[in-house]
Amino acid sequence: MTLVKFNNGLKNNARGPFFNDVFDSILNDSFLGDKLVARIPAVNISETENEFQVELAVPGLKKEDLKISLDKNVLTVSSEKKTENVEEGKKFSKREYSYNSFSRSFTLPESADHSKIEADYTDGILTLTITKKEEAKFQSREIAVK
Repeated sequence: MTLVKFNNGLKNNARGPFFNDVFDSILNDSFLGDKLVARIPAVNISETENEFQVELAVPGLKKEDLKISLDKNVLTVSSEKKTENVEEGKKFSKREYSYNSFSRSFTLPESADHSKIEADYTDGILTLTITKKEEAKFQSREIAVK
């Protein structure tokens, strides 16, 4: 079987260059590219003898943008940031708005002391320190053999 290409009188592209430009613009637009990606911060959780530590990577936010709440034994960290770039005196053919939000919840173990939770935000890292209850801390002792 022989394949034959037909030109139909149009040069190079049967749909025309406008068709490709429009869809390339839509599909490669930074607005869609950035906003369709899930914006859930990465987290590190560690445990020591006396405490639990939760670290969230949330660069570009301020302390005021973060909301930390505790409901029963569920610790929730959330943020909602809305920005609008406005320049007066210009006609715009395109203006972008930025809206970012996330919510991340963690179920605390029974050994966590809910009254002793501290938060620190430094260099884009939110560190939550959750102290363990006294009775839950590891206690080492030597056991005598009888």
